[in-house]
This record gives sequence, structure tokens and C-alpha cells, in this order.
Amino acid sequence: MHSIYKNEKAKERILNYYDAYLNELKVPIEKEYVQTRYGKTHMLISGPENGKPLFILQGGNCINPMTLAWFKPLLHEYRIYAPDTIGHPGYSDEIRLSAKDESFALWITDLTEHYNISASAFLGPSYGGGILLRLAAYAPEKIKCAILVAPAGLVLGSKIEMIKKILKPLLFYKISGSNKQLKKITDIMSNGNMKLLDEKIIGEIFRGVRLEQDMPKLSSRDELIEFVAPTMIVGGEKDIFFPGERLKEQAKRIIPNVVEFNISKGAHFSSNNELEQMNKKILGFLRYYYN
Repeated sequence: MHSIYKNEKAKERILNYYDAYLNELKVPIEKEYVQTRYGKTHMLISGPENGKPLFILQGGNCINPMTLAWFKPLLHEYRIYAPDTIGHPGYSDEIRLSAKDESFALWITDLTEHYNISASAFLGPSYGGGILLRLAAYAPEKIKCAILVAPAGLVLGSKIEMIKKILKPLLFYKISGSNKQLKKITDIMSNGNMKLLDEKIIGEIFRGVRLEQDMPKLSSRDELIEFVAPTMIVGGEKDIFFPGERLKEQAKRIIPNVVEFNISKGAHFSSNNELEQMNKKILGFLRYYYN
């Protein structure tokens, strides 16, 4: 098995950030491993034991506690199951799966079956949204309702803009380690609102991880035809990866039961104020549609 990390020191630094971030959440969190057909998956579990299950899927090229921090208000009301995505930074096995076939759907199915959960609410931000759409295509019966937050798997932003504003400074950053180049990237990703800790972690991942190059498959109307669960779409107008208005239009075209849109003026990473408003709307959606 080839490591996703460039060296052991990089792995150690990123996992130290993982543990420190988890402690900063200041909520009780259980940690355990689940064996799946693809390898060992590290799970974070939180929230009331009698709460309805809610799977939160990790964003791409970040760490699971960072994703959980964005949705912290949900941890008080629902029983949260948050897997470290297999093959991504974290404690799960370093086995890369294809996000263009049924692999991730089977991986999630293994997790839900381990916990005897026949169907659940799911929340997927960014790459995690693309994974959720693979589940919607191959096992839609597993999804009671879905929240897709700036998801991969629906649209792509301008390649020219991404090359100019993300890939070029990323190349310079990998070569030089220049904080100026990292700041250029994180400002575009967050509209200038990224937390310093998140910026540091993303910098470590950019330089210390063999980044996942393949984006999740762009979903089609035909493959989502049986995905009838109530769905909420969250996006940002300034998201360079998955622009909010295009996201909204494509979701209308191919997802059968989109019941709510929340398109902010923000970017791929939300500001604290945007996160607060977003979580209020997500809670409202779950309380109404998650029966």
C-alpha cells in the first residue's frame, strides 16, 4: 500500500493537527475503527445516543475534525457519524477509492450496516458531497434526506480561473513554502475569511500529502432518477470550484427532490457568520424533513 503522505514527518504533523483540532471542539467524541471491504475506517461519533443518525462526510484534502467544526451546532441534536474518508488525510487506511463508480457507495453501505442503520440523513460538503451523490446514484434507499454543501459532483468552475488563482500559486507554494502564495490560495477559497488554524492545516496538506487529483464524477439526471429524498443545496456565489448559481441550476435539472436552496455571497469556505446562518437553515431543514 502506497502512503498518501510524502514522508512520515508530514503524516505526524497532520495527525497532530487532527488531534489538536478534535480537542478544540470541546464536545464528547467517541473514536473507533470499522472494518470495511476496502480497509479500516476511523470513525468520530458524537451527539445524544438516542438522537437520529446523521452521517457527516469529510471535505476533500482537509481533516475530519475541521469538517465537524463547520457543523458543530448539529452535534447537540443528532447522533453524528463522521468517517475519516478512506485514502484521505486522517486515521483511516490510505487506500484511494474511485469517486467515479460505486466504490464510495459500497464503503458507506459497509459503515451503515456496521451500525445497523438502514437509512439516515447525510451531509456532504465539497468532496464529501461528491461521495454523497455516488451513494444517491447507487444506493438511494440509504438516504432519508440530504444536505449538499458546496458539493463536488454537480458542476465545475472555470478551469482558466482555477489554473490562474489556485494551481499556479499552489505550484509556487509547494516549491518555496511561501506563506504569501498559501495566503493567495486560501483567500480565494474563503473570500479572505479562512481561520489561521485551517490555513496552516491546508498548507501542511498541500506540501505533505499526495493530493487526490480526481474529482468525483459529474452526476447525471438518469443515474439520480431514483434518488427521491428531500435535498438541500448550499453554495457560494464566489466559490471558484463549484459556483453557487451554476450549482443551483444544475441541481434543479438533475436532482428530483431539491426542496431548499441556500446560496450565499461567500466562497468555498464559509465565514463564521455564514456558518452560523447556514447551520440554522440546516437545522430547520432536518427538523422538518427528517422523519
